Amino acid sequence: MENPVTSGPREIELEPGKTYSWCRCGQSKTQPLCDEVSHKTTGFEPRRFSVSTKRKVWLCMCKQTKSAPYCDGTHNTLRK
Repeated sequence: MENPVTSGPREIELEPGKTYSWCRCGQSKTQPLCDEVSHKTTGFEPRRFSVSTKRKVWLCMCKQTKSAPYCDGTHNTLRK
């Protein structure tokens, strides 16, 4: 099975007016979004964000992006 943290980005459609929580710890069962439980013992907090218009985005799964929560292609440089 592919490790969700080291795989490429995940496409998600986001709705305006809603706050999303991007998982930063890599432990969430609802990757790439935070399940609001898994990070409690990791020292990481989710990254909260929202959008102003309905749109599809690619969210980072490798957790190394410089454009969190959005994928910037960093996963292509990581060792698998």
